Amino acid sequence: MSGCCTPGRPSSGASTPVGPPPQAGRGSGAGMVRLPGGRFRMGSDDAEGFPSDGEGPVRAVELSPFLIDRCAVTNDDFSGFVAETGYVTEAERIGWSYVFVRFLNRDLRRISPRPEVTPWWAAVRGADWRHPEGPGSGLDDRGDHPVVHVSWHDADAYARWAGKRLPTEAEWEYAARGGHDQRRYPWGDELTPGGRHLANIWQGRFPVTNTAEDGYAGTAPAHAFPPNDFGLHNMAGNVWEWCADWWGTDHPAQARNPAGPPSGTDRVTRGGSYLCHASYCNRYRVAARSHNSPDTSGGNTGFRCARDLD
Repeated sequence: MSGCCTPGRPSSGASTPVGPPPQAGRGSGAGMVRLPGGRFRMGSDDAEGFPSDGEGPVRAVELSPFLIDRCAVTNDDFSGFVAETGYVTEAERIGWSYVFVRFLNRDLRRISPRPEVTPWWAAVRGADWRHPEGPGSGLDDRGDHPVVHVSWHDADAYARWAGKRLPTEAEWEYAARGGHDQRRYPWGDELTPGGRHLANIWQGRFPVTNTAEDGYAGTAPAHAFPPNDFGLHNMAGNVWEWCADWWGTDHPAQARNPAGPPSGTDRVTRGGSYLCHASYCNRYRVAARSHNSPDTSGGNTGFRCARDLD
């Protein structure tokens, strides 16, 4: 993957973090929406799509009812988890994470290595969820923004602590569609109906000019922009969201509660981010997909949680 997708982290050799077990009394469903499940058409044959990503073919999927967070997990949410458990994220343990270059000061730009294929990303020492742009940055006025610089392992640990889990890719897409069949975006088929911005994505010329016409150059609050018809915020843009599934591009013609391949090297991410732009990565469409290694973290990737109904 290229473009707005965070580059994969080179093998670090670090051990996989193990989160705490679910806590008694958690997983109450506060801040979550109950979705009825049922049959829907997953995937897309949209001409704007990426066949190599395995967006299609359109296939019938049936889901059991489930709960899903209205918003992505925020910095305040994650701070509570860390305060209670002492959890240390992979970015903190490994010592660095990926940051969009234009967010860095001159000194960090000069010393931070960049991937050859995506030089708008920099591997910044000291970048983590508390310091989104590296040393000297912080979370002032961003408590209600999605937590970023969290790996799949970190997201899974938080979810289990909260008595929840990460949504499957099928659940995520069903939720993003808001009860509508084959819409391109959570709100319809037009990106900016009536000139109104309904998601936090890149405007301008990537990667040099972001006019921020939607109001945000980086992350937006997790509740920003109107929710879809299921009451869920930011199912397009803002931050990529980790899903439970291993990545794969072969899909059964129909399935009940699909959970993806049994194994793999990368985990699925969904939804696009504030760095996505139609010129190269319009993966803020509902059916669009991406993936990354489960130890990778960056400044545009977060998550939301799901839960089985009791």
